Amino acid sequence: MVKSSHDPKVVEEIASHYKAILELIGEDPEREGLVKTPVRAAKAILDIASGYRQDPLSVARQAVFEHAGSRLVIVRDIEFYSMCEHHILPFFGKISVGYIPNGKMIGLSKMARIVECFARRLQVQERLTSQVCQLLSEAMPVKGVIVSCTAEHLCMKMRGVEKQETATTTYDYNGVFETDAALREEFLRLISSH
Repeated sequence: MVKSSHDPKVVEEIASHYKAILELIGEDPEREGLVKTPVRAAKAILDIASGYRQDPLSVARQAVFEHAGSRLVIVRDIEFYSMCEHHILPFFGKISVGYIPNGKMIGLSKMARIVECFARRLQVQERLTSQVCQLLSEAMPVKGVIVSCTAEHLCMKMRGVEKQETATTTYDYNGVFETDAALREEFLRLISSH
């Protein structure tokens, strides 16, 4: 994803808060290793939260084409990095998306861009999964969409219960996937075969 330049006033404002946080946790923001940290952290959080400045529906509709073929289209293992809205700690993983075209198809790279638009916000995995599923249904005519997301959450690994081997999987689907269990099973079998 191409990073845009950041408004210097916004960077400065966010950096002042990071400097205050460093002081509040007992650090000296003036020591050599930390002098530039507030500005670097401000720019990083703006990159991490770049999804707020993007319209995923507009991104998706940039590459919708006529199509009369495939029964099921799957883009598997789209990696993503996001931030948990509860603790502002990272969670990351992979999303697989399947849809059944209804006269239209979407450019494959747009699937990854849609995931990025939603992942680069403060998020919860359940909402991220649902948003990707719903957006594809709005972006073009489809007979159904199904999304699988598996992620690891640092809020569970670095703090709290500190369970290192946990992963969470969420699913969402609509259209024909709601009534056709065999179709859901086919999607799950196809995304798990490597």
